Amino acid sequence: MENRNTLTDRVCSLEPSVKREDVLLPIDFNLTTSHLRTRVDGLTVLLRDRILCWTDGKKKLDIPLTEVKEVLFRRGIGCVFIEYCDSIGEWHILCRADMQYVDFYAAAAREISKYLEGREISYEYEAEINHRCPKCNRQYRPGSNICEHCVDKKNYIMRLWALTKGYRHLIYLSILFYFIIAAANLIPPYINRILVDDYIKADEMPELGAYIVVILSLFLMNIATRLLSMVRSVLLIRAGNKTIVTLREMVFEKIQMMSIARISKRTSGELMNRVSNDTGELSGFITRELGNALEQILILLAIGIYLFAYDWRLALMIILPTPLVMYSNRLFRRFMHQMFHRQWQMGSKANSILHDTFSGIRVVKAFGMEKREIERYDQITREERDTQIRNEMFWGRVQPILNFLMGVGEYFLLYYVGNKIIGGTMTIGEMTQFSAYVSIIYGPLRWLSFLPRRLTRLMTSIVKIFDVIDESVDVADKEDAIDHDIDGTITFDNVSFGYDKTAYVLKNISCEIKPGEMIGIVGKSGVGKSTLINLVMRMYDVSEGAIRIDGIDIKDISQQSLRSQIGVVLQETFLFSGTIYDNIAYAKPDATRDEVITAAKIAGAHSFIMKLPNAYNTKVGERGHTLSGGERQRVAIARALLHNPRILILDEATASLDTETEKQIQDALQQLIADRTTLAIAHRLSTLRNATKILVLDKGGLAEMGTHEELIAKKGIYYGLVMAQRQMSKMSPKNQEANTVVKTNA
Repeated sequence: MENRNTLTDRVCSLEPSVKREDVLLPIDFNLTTSHLRTRVDGLTVLLRDRILCWTDGKKKLDIPLTEVKEVLFRRGIGCVFIEYCDSIGEWHILCRADMQYVDFYAAAAREISKYLEGREISYEYEAEINHRCPKCNRQYRPGSNICEHCVDKKNYIMRLWALTKGYRHLIYLSILFYFIIAAANLIPPYINRILVDDYIKADEMPELGAYIVVILSLFLMNIATRLLSMVRSVLLIRAGNKTIVTLREMVFEKIQMMSIARISKRTSGELMNRVSNDTGELSGFITRELGNALEQILILLAIGIYLFAYDWRLALMIILPTPLVMYSNRLFRRFMHQMFHRQWQMGSKANSILHDTFSGIRVVKAFGMEKREIERYDQITREERDTQIRNEMFWGRVQPILNFLMGVGEYFLLYYVGNKIIGGTMTIGEMTQFSAYVSIIYGPLRWLSFLPRRLTRLMTSIVKIFDVIDESVDVADKEDAIDHDIDGTITFDNVSFGYDKTAYVLKNISCEIKPGEMIGIVGKSGVGKSTLINLVMRMYDVSEGAIRIDGIDIKDISQQSLRSQIGVVLQETFLFSGTIYDNIAYAKPDATRDEVITAAKIAGAHSFIMKLPNAYNTKVGERGHTLSGGERQRVAIARALLHNPRILILDEATASLDTETEKQIQDALQQLIADRTTLAIAHRLSTLRNATKILVLDKGGLAEMGTHEELIAKKGIYYGLVMAQRQMSKMSPKNQEANTVVKTNA
């Protein structure tokens, strides 16, 4: 996939009459336009007045834009292609390529469509498509600027260190204790030497008092070292836990700042993994491994200096295998990273399945899918188990070899010490002291030689954590965002929006809604009704155009100010695990009990709440599963009403209610919509009888707009929807039963 400048040069060389400024969008392709997998060197170009196409240097297409009615992006089996509809309504493939072109082709088809509609082509998509790591050329994950393979790990360590700013005095104090403990560890072998030479192997009977003092010295040194270790551990654990809490707050806050689009690209299990497991891995390293690393390094330095001072040749023999072991670990580093990354992914998938299964347990049981879910979870845990086994088997093979190499120096020690004692140049006590020091130094050497494995696990988690923290915020407040008291005017100014680069969900929506109006939004499923209200709440930013409230672009209003003045009852009613009172008061935590009850009465929820065993203190369970669908929806309406919003959004707010309750709520809502702007999505068109204006969406556009009477008189899309619903409502239960029997017999 070549860049635009290179492709433009190719166009000008193939068609010398074409000027560079006339080349609007060059597109290369590598598959034939037939369904064969034949590879070709193809080039298609959008010019100002026509489309040209070459295959292997031969011109295959030259078509005026006046004959191109529509352009679409499609996915095939292992391929993607762009096709166009000609003047007689027939579809033809314009260019076809393998799956590496998917993002480019999706964006290209969208831009060609824009140009056919008379709009200018934008090349902003190129930055995202070419968003690759400069080192390895791997594509960055959407929203991320991090390549997990080439990431600067030192930078992350420094950033992690920066988070300890408020707790560094605890870390510095614990490091001081590490120095003291490292020095204290050098003393017992020296005392042992005195004990052996002056008392155990002494030619004369030693004094009992002096002997007891030496024994007590060993005992007290042991006690002192343990007490110092306890204090050191407490200091480091306090500093580590404070750092982890700060880090978890950062990750959780960043997830809260993400747009719905960004969050939906990750599974719940993955996000939970980042907040809990990855920070837990880091917490374990700081509170355990980091302290061990400092202690082992200090002991290694202290005893290493002594050994080199005593006999540098023997010291070299002892530590000679260490560089070989460290180099072996370095060779395995990339492989280790892949192993632990794969293991992390398996754990994340297992968490996602658990979350989905427990969240949807009613659906699982309703369809009798318990066994299937057990098998699905067993499958992913088996894969995780197999990954862990492969990782551990690898270390099970490598570790004994590396341990043997690390212990080679002990054989030189035995030979050296034996010769010294036989030659009379070393006492038994000196041998005991020297052997103790060598035994001690092998501990740090072995620990540090396997530190890369621990660091690989750590860095896998750190990269995952900072990947979230560093993710760009696509729906962000401006630095000078204002807090605005909403009056209620909503203006859609040529709004277009698409969830991805393949197509627009909404196109060129323009209308104005005045304060206090109730606007009905209708249309077939999938035309963008919920998307439209999500844009008003700024859950997403528009792709083109602008949404203004009281003449101010909502991008200039802080999200907190905007959403605090919008009340919402969504199509999918969500209640938090807790009491009914807590769920209603969620919209206004400082509300009085009278305000909560009043909102519940208006929403038609008070009567059923008072019939429950604990009334407003009744626990609703996770997602409110102890309540019926209609009851949950009434609680959600009460929550929105308590919010006392300037803009009220109802997304199928009465869909789960029976006709009588729906009428009660509709009558109650009339009291509220009189002085606030209301947007209501409804499939039951009867619920929009009091709407000031109705917007009819079709094929992503605003097809019709007007009052109920105006749209009926127009006999367009809205008229068809109303007639279809009236026809359904006229069918009596007997007629419906008869129709069912006929269909069954047929």
